Amino acid sequence: MTTKPRLLILDEDRIILQSLGQFLRREGYEVRTADAPEEAMAVLEAGQVELLLADINMPGVTPADFLRDCRRRFPHVVIVVITGYGSIEGAVFATRAGAFDYLTKPIVDEEIRVVVEKAARQQALLFENQLLRQQIDTRFGLGNVVGHDPKMAKIFDLVGAVADGRTTVLMTGESGTGKSLLARAIHHRSPRRDKPFIEVSCGALPETLLESELFGHVKGAFTGAVGDKPGRFLSADGGTIFLDEINSATPLMQVKLLRVLQERTFEPVGSSEPKTVDVRVLLATNVDLAQLVAEQKFRQDLYYRVNVVNVKLPPLRERPGDVALLATHFLRRLAKEAGREVVGFNDAALAALHRYPWPGNVRELENAVERAVVLSRRPQIDVDDLPETLQEMAAGGSPAARAASADAAADLVFGDPTSGGHGGSHGGGSDTFLLHPPMPLERALEMPERRIIEAALKRNNWNRQQTATELDINRTTLYKKMRKYGMLGVGEVA
Repeated sequence: MTTKPRLLILDEDRIILQSLGQFLRREGYEVRTADAPEEAMAVLEAGQVELLLADINMPGVTPADFLRDCRRRFPHVVIVVITGYGSIEGAVFATRAGAFDYLTKPIVDEEIRVVVEKAARQQALLFENQLLRQQIDTRFGLGNVVGHDPKMAKIFDLVGAVADGRTTVLMTGESGTGKSLLARAIHHRSPRRDKPFIEVSCGALPETLLESELFGHVKGAFTGAVGDKPGRFLSADGGTIFLDEINSATPLMQVKLLRVLQERTFEPVGSSEPKTVDVRVLLATNVDLAQLVAEQKFRQDLYYRVNVVNVKLPPLRERPGDVALLATHFLRRLAKEAGREVVGFNDAALAALHRYPWPGNVRELENAVERAVVLSRRPQIDVDDLPETLQEMAAGGSPAARAASADAAADLVFGDPTSGGHGGSHGGGSDTFLLHPPMPLERALEMPERRIIEAALKRNNWNRQQTATELDINRTTLYKKMRKYGMLGVGEVA
């Protein structure tokens, strides 16, 4: 905090209230006073103070209950107890009950000045800690795992159900789908949130180092081991350890992991002394572990041990309705971090984001938005700010792809001239297309439009939102055309 905290003085002696209040105001503090506990509680409930100086030896007040109630309801408020009966026992009681410090009457100016300054620094630390916690929750909490697709809704429900326990959770899915972020969200929603969260990428470490990294080693265990090393499991004691790319663990490492998962016990490298830890284990893989078990590349007993709760994260292409939601979420955060005034995407950029298949999933989308935020010189991101792959997609792909697409569209409307079908030319050149029977142009164009819409609906399992996105039209337009062509109620999903 950059300003001094606001003070509340509670004392039934009005002379104390007046003299102490005047002194602290001269010291630069904003001071409020109360001569009854009820009045003080009303001020605290209004959130108008950060520091409380209170004489709690008052009629009708149980000091222990008052202090505990204040600490429970107003944890951001620092409390200094003032009393006319000073003793060591009283000081111990006050601090145990939640008071920051303890003063006895008569109050000396220099003494109250020092105590209040110390209390102000303590309150600043509380404020900073609260701010950091809010930032952590924003960055890693479940609110940062964005999605309104039904698949994601089921994942949110599952995470909410398992977060409070210590059950082992296995997260599966393609690279970039957000497994690491979900692991952090589980940790920060659990009772272990104040303890360490340790992340280890098993695939990034060679076999010779992975064992030492996870379980530690003792001095002299191998060449270069000049001292004891605790290891990641010991560092995560009381908290959570997240083992990413667990599929890359060697057979020997799988045996040790099985033991630590079952017994929470292991030996550091070079030691025969077992270590016991209280740690929750979360794991992730982008490979089908069941297939590895069938190929005898992954222990079956370890697979059954880690596959207690399986959270499967869908690829982004299977949740197209979340693309715009995720892109906007990333835009707000990245624009704020970069200090840029970028407020959204224009229609062309959004259309390009929807058409792209996102093989790199959510991670690729975040990188694309970050690039656009850095390069954009406009309030809204345009197609030109997006990566080249998305720009090509917006333009219809490469020139060859666009030509092929145009030919396919022509064949769909007019038929393949080389096929001899009804849509081809009759005896003449390919430019002598005729309508049989002759009809107005508007009616003639209805047939290919209907076929295009019907084909798109079938590809998307009659999901209107996904179909509208593919055809680059809004959902209302699609609904009107479906009604026009009698497609409503024919197997579609709303």
